[in-house]
Amino acid sequence: MHIVNTMKMAEITWSSPKGKFAGAGRQISEELGRQPQSSDLNERHPFDVEICRVPPQKTPYPYHSHSAQWEFYHVISGRGSVRHAGGTTPIEPGDAFIFKPNEPHQILNDGAEDLVFYVVADNPIGESCHYPDSNKWSVPIPERKILRSAALDYYEGEE
Repeated sequence: MHIVNTMKMAEITWSSPKGKFAGAGRQISEELGRQPQSSDLNERHPFDVEICRVPPQKTPYPYHSHSAQWEFYHVISGRGSVRHAGGTTPIEPGDAFIFKPNEPHQILNDGAEDLVFYVVADNPIGESCHYPDSNKWSVPIPERKILRSAALDYYEGEE
């Protein structure tokens, strides 16, 4: 058995150039030995777990959908909303929800304190993402590229 204490893990932070997108995460699966680039499920793990923290008035990622990946979310603290194909839904501690492949989504912290939630994803090999607001695709094989008709920066057209 391999055990880690999530309270003692380093938090990885990110922010877009203009600051619209920001967040922090504790990559639990990687801490437990997950090797994201491997195609061997014993190294890759069949699912990925992260604790994500989003500061007030920020969103961690652009509105997007996954071609093959499922994502489960569980809100631990804070309040916010989820943008999805049907509109926007408020979220609060205890709420759990899931997005299946091809369902666009975006988490927004429209509250006054940090929004903290677990994300569990199933790690399919060959996954790609679509960004409807900027009409881009993320194609991770052989390495992650953001595309329209030529390679683009991740935040191109988002801020």
